[in-house]
Amino acid sequence: MSTVIYPSPIFGPIHSRRLGISLGINLQPADGKVCTFDCIYCECGFNKDHRPTLPRPSRELVAQRLEEQLQKMVAEKQLPDVLTFAGNGEPTSHPHFAEIIDDTIRLRDQYCPNAKVCVLSNSTMIHRQEVHDALLRVDDNILKLDTIDPTYINKVDRPTGTYDVLQIIEHMKVFNGHIIIQTMFMRGEYQGESVDNTTEAYIAPWLEIVKAIKPQQVMVYTIDRETPAQGLEKASREQLDAIRDRVIAAGIPCTASY
Repeated sequence: MSTVIYPSPIFGPIHSRRLGISLGINLQPADGKVCTFDCIYCECGFNKDHRPTLPRPSRELVAQRLEEQLQKMVAEKQLPDVLTFAGNGEPTSHPHFAEIIDDTIRLRDQYCPNAKVCVLSNSTMIHRQEVHDALLRVDDNILKLDTIDPTYINKVDRPTGTYDVLQIIEHMKVFNGHIIIQTMFMRGEYQGESVDNTTEAYIAPWLEIVKAIKPQQVMVYTIDRETPAQGLEKASREQLDAIRDRVIAAGIPCTASY
């Protein structure tokens, strides 16, 4: 079982399947994982196996390291396509997330004005006004919605605190379209139970909710790296393409990553 713990606060640049040349911003400790989900497919592993001993990076350190890296990339004439908040856990859980977003936008405008600022979030903090407002300021507000089935969420995404998917959906609607929905589709079993969300029983209600949220885009994807749980399988290209085509038919742009 191989897992990835990213450097902090800056890592990369790396080539993202969905985003291009991405400079990563990790707001969690460099030696572990802090997340409000404990997904069985997470490339960073299970929360319990990667308890950090270091603190989260400060707002000041994030800005300092980001500026240093952008200066280096400008000198090397290799500018990023996107500055991506991701890494070892949920970025919006950082106590100074909103201020760090402001710093990042300022540095982006100074050094690489054509790059987008992107946040990959599991949506658990979007009820907080300061998080909501900060996500309105970024270019790509990418929020996870793997399913609308609470049993599946508890089995696969495994929230570490209170999580009500219906409330999450209502908070997603409040973005008024400034949202990209990201959904992981996969097959297989975990602890003797199916974790296949590629069937019609999952896709049809998910699609109806996507239509109600009215996002600017949907990203469907599947497992790409080794997972901490055994028995998980990739969704097929044909399955992802079929889901993508149904979203597009509903009038919403959609991409599929295999």
